[in-house]
Amino acid sequence: MDKATPLPSYLVQRFHGWRATTYQGNRAWFRRLAQEGQHPRAMVIACCDSRVDVASIFGADSGELFIHRNVANLVPPYNPDGDYHGTSAAIEYAVTALKVAHVVVLGHSNCGGVKGCCDMCEGNAPALEEQTSFVGRWMDLLKPGYERVKDLPEASRLRALENEAVLVSLENLMTFPFVAKAVEDEVLSLHGVWNDIGEGTIEQFDPSARAFKPV
Repeated sequence: MDKATPLPSYLVQRFHGWRATTYQGNRAWFRRLAQEGQHPRAMVIACCDSRVDVASIFGADSGELFIHRNVANLVPPYNPDGDYHGTSAAIEYAVTALKVAHVVVLGHSNCGGVKGCCDMCEGNAPALEEQTSFVGRWMDLLKPGYERVKDLPEASRLRALENEAVLVSLENLMTFPFVAKAVEDEVLSLHGVWNDIGEGTIEQFDPSARAFKPV
């Protein structure tokens, strides 16, 4: 670990600002969280895009949401092969240990990962097609979604694929036995949401209409 270096000064300054304001004004709450543990009501699976601020979007305080982020907010299918599975581990912990009541998959506009999948599927991203590309192999998860939107006009294809990233993830969530059982027992509900970054709006998936509708 000899390559680790001190934090950049702007992060240190912002930390001190946070501790002097937010923490000091809510010190009892933070200490309660530390002593009693976390009891979030919902898990949110979001993209790691820096523009998607999950806590701000839902007005959440510390301890309210169990948040997992990855490229393009994707959930892989259930695959207990003994390998490394960060997203699957987070889902398992949220559902079986924390007993969350809701799992929300949050997609967003202008998603770079989704665009990478689209470019790869159309033969415009050879680097992502390499077996050594972590991003490319991760975006393989979205290929079934691309197949559903590939015949749409180019102008609307990317937005449709962003929605498919949410839908593919919801489909894959139900391949986890403990998720399927919790849903069947009506102690867990799944939700699909898409956020327009520029407009500050969200749309949620309506299964009866098979469409995303404004909230």
